[in-house]
Amino acid sequence: MEEDDVSVPDSPSSESGTLSPGSLEKQRAALQSYLNALPYECESQEEMHSKLEYIVGRICICAETKNWLVLTTWDGMLQCWLLMRYPMSKPIRAKLTRLYYELCLVPGIEPRVLRSWADMLSRLICNKPDSRRKLDTTDLQLPWKPLWRVLQKELWPKKRMHDSSRNVVNILLFVAEQCRRYFPASEIPEMLSTFLPKLTKDTVLTMVPVLTSFLPPSHGHLYMPVVFKLWEAFNSSVIDDRFIELCGELSEEHVAGQFSEYGPEGAAEWKTVGIWSEAEWTFLIGKTLGSMNVPVGATRGASTTAGHADSMADKQSLRIKKLINRSSALAKLIVYSLSLDGPVRESDGQGKAPSSEGFVAGSRALDSLDKLITSVESFFHPSNYGIWSLNLTHFVQRLMVEFSKRWKEEQQPHCKTPVTRRLTPEIRRNFITILRTPVLLSMFSKDPFTISYSQAAIRSMALLEPALVMPEILERAYSGLEVVNETHRTTSVMTMLSAVALPLVSEKIYLGGQKHVVPLLELCIPGIDLNDPVKTICATMFITSVVQHMKIADVSMHQVGVDLSSDAPAEEVMDVDPANEQQLPSGVDEPGMPTLSREEERALARESTAAWADWVTSLFRRVLALFENLPEEGGKKGTTGGKMEEAVLKAIKGALDTVCLHLSDTLFDLVLKLVFEYASTNAKSNAVRAFGQLVSCLARARPEKTVDRFLPFCIAQIQEELRHGASSIRTTSTHEAVPSDTTLHWNMSILRGCFGYGGATILKYKDQLLGLMALLVEKTKSERGYTGTGRLINRVLHTAATIYTLNSRYVNPDEWDSPEFNRNLTSEWGKMYEADDVDVMWHVPNREEIEFVLEILDKIAAPALDKVEALLQTVGKWDSVARNDFCRYLHAARSVWGGLPTFLLQGPKEVANPCMNVDIEVPELLVTPLDVKAGFVLTDPNDPQYQRAMAHRMRFGQVVHKAANVLRQESEGEDHIDAVIGVSRAIDVYLLEYAITRSNFESLTKAYRQARDSNRVWPKQKENSRVVFLKRAQVYNAGRLYMHALYRRRDALDDQLLEDLIEMSLSPYTRVRRHAQAVLHNACGYFVRSTRFTLPYLFRALEKKNDPDRMKGALYILWNKGTAAYALADINFHGQYLAAILNCQHEEKPSVQKLVGNIAQDALVYLNEESCHTDAFTEDVPGVLHALQALKQEFSASVVDQRTLQEAVSKSGARVSLKNQRYNETVHTILELAERPATHWRYVQFAIRFLYGLLRRDSAPPPALAAFFMKQSISPHTTVRVTAQKAVVKVCAHVKIRTFSKSSDQLWLDEWENPLKVDIPVTDPAEFLRQHAQPGWPAGQEGNLRVDKIETGFLVWTPTVKGYRAVPEGPSPFSWEEASQPLLRAMSEVMNQENFFTVLALVWGQESMKNSATPELRAENVTFMKSIAKMFEHEKLQAILDTIDPLLADGDRYKQRSGAELLAGLSRGSKHWPKQHADYLWSWMASRLDRIYAQMKPDTVSFWENLLSEQLVDRDPRRTAPLVKWVLSLPLEFHGDSAFAMSKSLSIFNILVDCLDLRFLPLADQYIHLFLDNANTGYAEIRSQIAQNIYAIISIQWRPVYPTAQDFISACSATHDPLRIREARYIGRLSQIVSQLPAWREERLPPPRVSQSQYDKVGLTILQWVWDFAHGPQAPLIFPYIVVLLPEIIRMSELNDSSELQTYSSAVLYVLSAVTPPPEFIAVIANNFIDAIKSSNSWRIRVNALPTLIVFFYRNLLSMSSDLVSRLMNVLLECLSDENIEVREMASKMLSGVVRCSQRQSIIPLKDRFVDTLRRTRLPKRGDPTYQDSLRSLHSAILGICALIESFPYSVEPWMPPLTEVLANHATDPLPISKTIRKCASEFKKDTWHKDQLAFNEDQLQSLSTMLVGTSYSSHVHQSRPSGSCITRQPRPSGQWPPKALPTGVRP
Repeated sequence: MEEDDVSVPDSPSSESGTLSPGSLEKQRAALQSYLNALPYECESQEEMHSKLEYIVGRICICAETKNWLVLTTWDGMLQCWLLMRYPMSKPIRAKLTRLYYELCLVPGIEPRVLRSWADMLSRLICNKPDSRRKLDTTDLQLPWKPLWRVLQKELWPKKRMHDSSRNVVNILLFVAEQCRRYFPASEIPEMLSTFLPKLTKDTVLTMVPVLTSFLPPSHGHLYMPVVFKLWEAFNSSVIDDRFIELCGELSEEHVAGQFSEYGPEGAAEWKTVGIWSEAEWTFLIGKTLGSMNVPVGATRGASTTAGHADSMADKQSLRIKKLINRSSALAKLIVYSLSLDGPVRESDGQGKAPSSEGFVAGSRALDSLDKLITSVESFFHPSNYGIWSLNLTHFVQRLMVEFSKRWKEEQQPHCKTPVTRRLTPEIRRNFITILRTPVLLSMFSKDPFTISYSQAAIRSMALLEPALVMPEILERAYSGLEVVNETHRTTSVMTMLSAVALPLVSEKIYLGGQKHVVPLLELCIPGIDLNDPVKTICATMFITSVVQHMKIADVSMHQVGVDLSSDAPAEEVMDVDPANEQQLPSGVDEPGMPTLSREEERALARESTAAWADWVTSLFRRVLALFENLPEEGGKKGTTGGKMEEAVLKAIKGALDTVCLHLSDTLFDLVLKLVFEYASTNAKSNAVRAFGQLVSCLARARPEKTVDRFLPFCIAQIQEELRHGASSIRTTSTHEAVPSDTTLHWNMSILRGCFGYGGATILKYKDQLLGLMALLVEKTKSERGYTGTGRLINRVLHTAATIYTLNSRYVNPDEWDSPEFNRNLTSEWGKMYEADDVDVMWHVPNREEIEFVLEILDKIAAPALDKVEALLQTVGKWDSVARNDFCRYLHAARSVWGGLPTFLLQGPKEVANPCMNVDIEVPELLVTPLDVKAGFVLTDPNDPQYQRAMAHRMRFGQVVHKAANVLRQESEGEDHIDAVIGVSRAIDVYLLEYAITRSNFESLTKAYRQARDSNRVWPKQKENSRVVFLKRAQVYNAGRLYMHALYRRRDALDDQLLEDLIEMSLSPYTRVRRHAQAVLHNACGYFVRSTRFTLPYLFRALEKKNDPDRMKGALYILWNKGTAAYALADINFHGQYLAAILNCQHEEKPSVQKLVGNIAQDALVYLNEESCHTDAFTEDVPGVLHALQALKQEFSASVVDQRTLQEAVSKSGARVSLKNQRYNETVHTILELAERPATHWRYVQFAIRFLYGLLRRDSAPPPALAAFFMKQSISPHTTVRVTAQKAVVKVCAHVKIRTFSKSSDQLWLDEWENPLKVDIPVTDPAEFLRQHAQPGWPAGQEGNLRVDKIETGFLVWTPTVKGYRAVPEGPSPFSWEEASQPLLRAMSEVMNQENFFTVLALVWGQESMKNSATPELRAENVTFMKSIAKMFEHEKLQAILDTIDPLLADGDRYKQRSGAELLAGLSRGSKHWPKQHADYLWSWMASRLDRIYAQMKPDTVSFWENLLSEQLVDRDPRRTAPLVKWVLSLPLEFHGDSAFAMSKSLSIFNILVDCLDLRFLPLADQYIHLFLDNANTGYAEIRSQIAQNIYAIISIQWRPVYPTAQDFISACSATHDPLRIREARYIGRLSQIVSQLPAWREERLPPPRVSQSQYDKVGLTILQWVWDFAHGPQAPLIFPYIVVLLPEIIRMSELNDSSELQTYSSAVLYVLSAVTPPPEFIAVIANNFIDAIKSSNSWRIRVNALPTLIVFFYRNLLSMSSDLVSRLMNVLLECLSDENIEVREMASKMLSGVVRCSQRQSIIPLKDRFVDTLRRTRLPKRGDPTYQDSLRSLHSAILGICALIESFPYSVEPWMPPLTEVLANHATDPLPISKTIRKCASEFKKDTWHKDQLAFNEDQLQSLSTMLVGTSYSSHVHQSRPSGSCITRQPRPSGQWPPKALPTGVRP
């Protein structure tokens, strides 16, 4: 139940000042409506404020003493307080938010804790999209820089310490997103100056999410130009997602323009479309179209390469994940940009085409939407189903949601949007008309999600514009329900009707739906059918959704009499004008139903109610018939059949519940009589439960009547049955029911159904009931019998002793019976209420009911417990009778207490064992429950009734404990299992059946939300149906109860019962174990410190000599997530938990070992380097303390209890030292265990993983541990070795950062500095590049600075770049910290053993199991070697080189690889070695490079390449000079004999280009020319290398750098191309090649040597380059080159003799459409296509270019200018009369698509043109010379007409029917004409033919038939349409429309 349920919009007054009276008043009023609905007095706001003060005081103490883990428990309390919905003043909320914001920034806190704080922050800010904002920007300002500082460590983690499962980066970005509104807008320039220099081609996917998460929503004009320019320059779906979301949010935020909350300077100004300029809007709509992901043309896949480009990004940026709902953002963007901002387009009259001037409804955005939906409309059709369907329907559904929201917001009095910018009724009508067709099509789709989206959309439409959609829906409804054989259609129709139930029944929303209600319900009854569960569920859903809004009563004439003088008798009403029905053809917008006046409609609706009695009886009869066919009850849970049957029964119960509630008295009596007759004459064993539920539906509606009718009969029957020995066979476990017991179960089930509601009714029969219960407890001996008795007792007690709402009808009780209400009954259907008008009725137990409950306790519970106690004396001698008695009586006692969860309020308890660690914990800081009033029945401990009840409860607990004890000692074995499980269930009841359980509370909340949302048009709607407000009251009451269930204390008896549960959880019997474990886990969730209480028992159960089953029990409990998380966070148990797992080696049972493995694996999550630091935190947190000071000022001076604070401060030192002591003990214990010789290697593996997780960056590990890791790093077990290597790497990294850190902040935020580091200022970038960015330097001129990474300078340079001083000859520049010296010595000793590196090389050189063809370099091995080289420098240099040398030349590729790994790590780690050692290593390596190069083979080349790239990447070439020189000296061959030899040098060169990046620029030109000169190589792999190299170099050259961020920002606003994506450096060179291509084309060799032609070779290289480029992130850069190449690429696509060239060129043409081009290139590219088609002599080019042109047209549809489109149309028309028939048919296909998408206004002129051609052209005799030409022009005109008809696949336009006559005349013409016509006709009859055919007259239908068959003498049409041409019109009988006998039409 989140905050968003109170929907009080802020009034303008509440915005001035921090706490205007308005906002608090509104919160108070909202709260009051909640409190008024409860039947008991609640706390005043002052009382609740003092509770808040108490919680905040505790939070302050925890924060001041840095006790973070206890603080998170008080967060939970704050959450509970918020759940109570009491108002919190803005200053308190703002200061609490500030506190949690500061907490999220504390460095070195473990992620779990961080997450709970971030969650609390978002609850306080309450940024939910549709709820009212709780804090304005004036109330809260937050600093963004501290968050950015903390975030940087997570965005670019240090390689060696990075943990891939860590998710902090997403938590911090979430915090930024929640708070961005409160970052000061004045900081935007500062943010951009910080973020833009960090944005490079490599980091763009990291920085874009940062930008969108930090930039505040105001002052958008400062950053939006930058956004758009960046957006068009990159090809990436991540960027699309983020920016689309941003634009959607801004559109909504700034819909009011200058009048929005941001004031004139912060708001976005209105431009052409909403807040977007024409160009921006075109771009955004283009992105929208691209996001629809529909397939076009030949490609049936993703429509963009953006996803592929993202997958090439670095893994780091792909860790930033956010679920972005793109459809929702796009919908916001469009809906909030709608307004009257242009001339209105003239609407089309009869038969005229729409004009192309103006905009739909005068709105540009709506016009764009119209084009967009039109162009994708055909993809909504079920026959066109695919992955895109979900996307499309979701988009439409979101459009409707946002539109409804905006429409309603603008009707509120305080709406800020100026009237001129609001939505108009005209926009609304058009908006819904545009979306109507797609939704009606997708309604019958193939998957449930798509259908549900379409239905949600239909529902919104029906609530906004019922007149437009309801007639359509009703028409489909009748046809769908009358066709029996298409179940899919039937179910879709029923669910759709349930979606629009409200408009259907409510006259206020849609006049004209009411008369259909009864006929539709009648049609639904056959849907209730056990053979088709889905249909049944849909039918009941429809019944429920309709009936919940109405009273079912017969108010027709003959019932009420004709006193309603205003209405004429029914017959006359109906005769309005029978012709009216079909005057308008269905193509016109008018709905096809007659419009009647309000009075006539009401009369019809009233008349239809005469059928209610028949309907209700047939419904109940149908249900009873279904019950008779149910499968037999049975199975473990006593269910009926499988899941489907259960679901059907649940749905039927729901429907009958609603129906019974809303029956009028007469109808109720009718039903009661029917059901009673059935009950008294039948007893069906398969329907016992189902029938009981049916009776409960009656009882819930009218408890009194039902009980009076059934009770006496059932009691008599039960007594009779028991007298004859029913239920006398003793059993204690579930079983098939005995047939002779059926009557007994049947009647018991009915009795149970009678109770549950209507408390007072019980008192009337209390004596009979008491007698009956006693009799049943005594006599029912079978399990089914006594559990049934238990359920009966439970229901009776629930009825008498609980608070619950009564009477959930749809109107208040006083109205239900008022004559006024019943007189106008049908017009009151669908009545809605506001919260304060609902009269909530509660049942509150009175004195007599309480007395009755106590009597049951005395007369039933107490005697049962007596029997149980007596039996316990003789446990050892039990026989089956005694066992049965024990289970029965215990079950009776348990059932009594199970029915009384809210009967007794348990006061404060005496805690016997608080489980406190007194030295370090403060008892006052233990969480206490939020004590609120919650409607318990007995609350006063001094009340005698309370004392009586309490005594009974205590006795129940004690007897259960005793039973558990006795049964534990008497391990009789299997016979006792049922008894033991009975006891554990009883413990469950005693401990947990109190107040309300979490799952019940959650399901209530969920049900309430669903009910609330199903009737709402928009999220802030205040009125809803009465049931919803009843549910709301129930949920609020449940929430208060829930507060009592949480954080409960344990008294001595609770502890004893927990011990009993632990013992049962360790039982040797699986059934017992499982049950007890479930109860135990549950109990631990409610009782404070219960986990800590249980852990010692569990650890004891794992010790040696324990039974394996006990161990399993304990292990299962320890594996539970909650238990593990608690134990591993607890100071004392953390180590015990890990040690206990590692000590399980003594048990050999495989199942135990498997469990241990799982637990060890799952425990690793909780071991991270922050977990120890979080608990032993000593650093200062100034930000948090500052926030605390501010927060305390909002409360009284005593908010912090000083005594508690003193105690907490005094104990915090002890806590820290204990934590550190325990940590050291844990490490020591685990290490000792791992080093034992007897330890199995799997346990060594667990141990080493634990130890790895326990490494801390803030203290040095013991030397023994470091030595252990070192020894294990050459272990023969791969898993152990890999972890050990990772651990050594981490140990070394930690030594380094501890040495370099000057403070704790530097340590935890990765801000430590290497002493060699120099910040090199970049005052003059050119000079900086000249000094530090060359590929090589002459010897002696290198300077003494080294710059390894240049991570800036793409858009803007950062002020300084990090460099290092070069280390001169002499000693090492570093001395590692003193504390780590011992551990380094220990590691060194291990390495000094003779063969350490030999063994290492040996284990690395084993053949890997993953038998990949080409072994790769393993990063973890390289990093290990690198860490050793960094830490120990040249100490082991010679030993390592001696190991490597023989491996490099070894014939075994795996050994070669291990040598390569050692070498790679060694040289990579020598970065800061003294010069003499580094030089030695490099000269050693350089002397072997040629040898390595010579022996690279295809199966080893990949890891040698890895080695080279590992050396070169992120390194200053001055460090790797020998290698760079060597690579540059390699000969680049292009025309040699060995392809492998050539590609080897090229790919090494490619590595150099990639690694040097911008340092390669000085060499770029010469190499580009070299590659282009050799583009004519004959080898495919060399071509691909050349293409990759060219691509890489051009990417490096793209650096649109600016002097400052401000310059870049202004360039984005002022210049056209600030990112210079339109500048093509080598365009001249490329044009030169293009100019030679035609000549080469002439010189092509004949096949089969065609692939050796110059033309083909160069062509393929260029195509490969374009293809690579288009799939990369920089794809937009390619368009300038494309423009030059395009004509030639189109020509290549026709060369059939070279399949390779043809395939590649076509692929490249399609890929063009998959990247969004800069707008000015669209026309150029399209014109290129058009020219190619026009000027080409080859028909093949036309056939190939047409489809690609159309795909391009479609993808860029909304950016095409009108001139361009008319050129396109002309080309298509020319192609229609092409010589070649394939071209003609292709053109016809294309024409229909283009017309459908965008050219509807040209339909009429085109139609006239084609018809004219047909009239003019006569076909001469075949021998005539003009025969071919005439045939061709006839065919072209026919194709044109067919294209027009096919452009409207789902409707018949008014201009179509006349065309049938034109086409029929040519149906017998020679081929291909006749074939074309026949094809067109066969596609004509759509799903909606029965409606479409009404648009044709008799002659046109005849012509259509002629077209199909090709002759006019056929009776074909007459056979297919039984009713002639039109539906015969008969006068309609009253109330039923349309007539039953609609022809279902012909379906092709």
